[in-house]
Amino acid sequence: MTQPTAANPLSLGTDYETLANRFRPIFREISAGNVEREKSRTLPYEPIAWLKKAGFGAVRVPTEYGGAGASVGQLFQLLIELAEADSNIPQALRAHFAFVEDRLNAPPGADRDTWFARFVAGDLVGNGWTEVGAVKIGDVITKVSAEGNGFVLNGAKFYSTGSIFADWIDVYAQRADNGADVIAVVQARDPGVRHSDDWDGFGQRTTGSGTSVYENVPVNAEHVIPFEQRFKYQTAFYQLVLLAVLAGIGRAIERDIAQEVRDRKRVFSHGNGSSVSNDAQVQQVVGQISAQVYAAEAATIRSAEPLQRAYVARFGNDAQVEKDANIAAEIETAKAQVIISELVLRAASDLFNALGASGVSVNKALDRHWRNARTAASHNPSIYKARIVGDWRINGTEPPYVWQIGNGAGKP
Repeated sequence: MTQPTAANPLSLGTDYETLANRFRPIFREISAGNVEREKSRTLPYEPIAWLKKAGFGAVRVPTEYGGAGASVGQLFQLLIELAEADSNIPQALRAHFAFVEDRLNAPPGADRDTWFARFVAGDLVGNGWTEVGAVKIGDVITKVSAEGNGFVLNGAKFYSTGSIFADWIDVYAQRADNGADVIAVVQARDPGVRHSDDWDGFGQRTTGSGTSVYENVPVNAEHVIPFEQRFKYQTAFYQLVLLAVLAGIGRAIERDIAQEVRDRKRVFSHGNGSSVSNDAQVQQVVGQISAQVYAAEAATIRSAEPLQRAYVARFGNDAQVEKDANIAAEIETAKAQVIISELVLRAASDLFNALGASGVSVNKALDRHWRNARTAASHNPSIYKARIVGDWRINGTEPPYVWQIGNGAGKP
């Protein structure tokens, strides 16, 4: 295994319970306000501020730089616990942790040290990758143009998840001078940046997603990063955040259905017990949900393992080991996605089989679990992931590491 050095310390993991106990009181506070935020569509500014202050955004930063030194797997265990409290918040932080991971994979040096210091200070990074409007696949309308000693950014992005809470935004753009694809990192509060919370999905409604517009936003030269330098397992990483969201929703379903059954007073005359909590068929429903959630969480944590291997191999001397780890990261997260989506969506529906009509009360907001799970599961269609896995198993076809969305050749 690659050994960390004084010049390049790696985040290889820490004691998980000690780490998680730093944040669990905050998770409980977040959970306490979740239903009300859901019903009123109140963005979680305050909960995210709590996490910033507690250093949550720096858990992957090496301890030598003031972070927690958590492994990839430990980060995603934390995100599952956070998603149980409020599934919107890990998704709102998705771009942040991806950018942290990218800086962890960057060559050692002053620029990386500066970013580590920003993360430890609490700075968060948002996202601007998806073009707005009728854009063909491969086209990048958002441009970075040279101006003075730096650049300026112009364009618009949708699905800007988390940017409304962020200090910086990681924007996928194209250089106007040479057509190269780049990442432009801009200050989120610059006057030329406008955020709109106009995401209209029926689930995950408080992720701060929507449209971001950039008008002559200054970009420092060192903040224009060639896209080919992006960390190789990024697609798997982004997907794994969504799997953690789903696994956390599953844990919330398991928690809520057990509490609902425990507290329920009314029974059916043709049921199987004098109380719902002692009804054998209801117990079976809850047990089945618990097993589904267990499998979803286990698959999420298991699929994080090759990402940690890819991170460590990035600084090794064996290109084949690194390539194998990156392939495994894509394949394992794809396999996990296919089954986790099915398990959690089934649990989100089956929970109503253990309740009466009162279970659909809007005050309980139990429908949020299905709506949020369905929304998270709709990102990156699982039908394509299943095909990619099948092609790999049958033909040894290497999975794609980067893909785009846009209008096809036959669509205006």
